Amino acid sequence: MTENSLWRFSRALHRAINERQLEEIESLIDEDVDWTIYGPIDMFPFLGARHGKAAVIEVIRQIAENVRIHRFDREQIMLGVDSASSMLRFSLTALDSSKPISLRVAHFAQFRAGRLRNFRVLLDSFDLVEQALGQPIHLPRMTSLG
Repeated sequence: MTENSLWRFSRALHRAINERQLEEIESLIDEDVDWTIYGPIDMFPFLGARHGKAAVIEVIRQIAENVRIHRFDREQIMLGVDSASSMLRFSLTALDSSKPISLRVAHFAQFRAGRLRNFRVLLDSFDLVEQALGQPIHLPRMTSLG
């Protein structure tokens, strides 16, 4: 049985972010990759949509310049022949402030010939913004139940 592409990609992404070793991750990304991380792009400009390998490698470089991964736990995972999805919890440090960040992420990946061709990531962005600001966000009550 061969190793699922997600495992190779995950290890390479972790090394690219923490050790700035981009060579391995470059070989695992399709030239025509479609990549989107949904989140508050005004606060985190490396979030959002990118197309093409060069743009994705640049995003990975920007992420590496902003955070360090300490730990990640897979809460749920589903693997297909050329696809994978999972719920993850990351423990990060913001490099500019040394603030710890706990982040919950859902991702959906599709591979072609062992290379990432489509990647969608959903962040728990409300919690992320509160942590980045260092204070809770108080929203007005929208409706009253009862």
